[in-house]
Amino acid sequence: MSIAEIRRLPFSEKLQIMEALWEDMRCHVENEPVPQSHKNLLDERRKAVETGREKILDWDEVKNSIGQRPA
Repeated sequence: MSIAEIRRLPFSEKLQIMEALWEDMRCHVENEPVPQSHKNLLDERRKAVETGREKILDWDEVKNSIGQRPA
């Protein structure tokens, strides 16, 4: 199926295809190795929080702060 064919599909069919793809990918992603670069980045971020250079923000805090920052 080409991208042009997909674009012509009704929205409901596109959703069904997306759901099937996500379900299939979910089954496979658990078997994929996490790249070392991703592990390194997470380790760096954890260390930054542990040493106090960064802090973890609550999602509600982040949402509430959007639009309150000066441009």
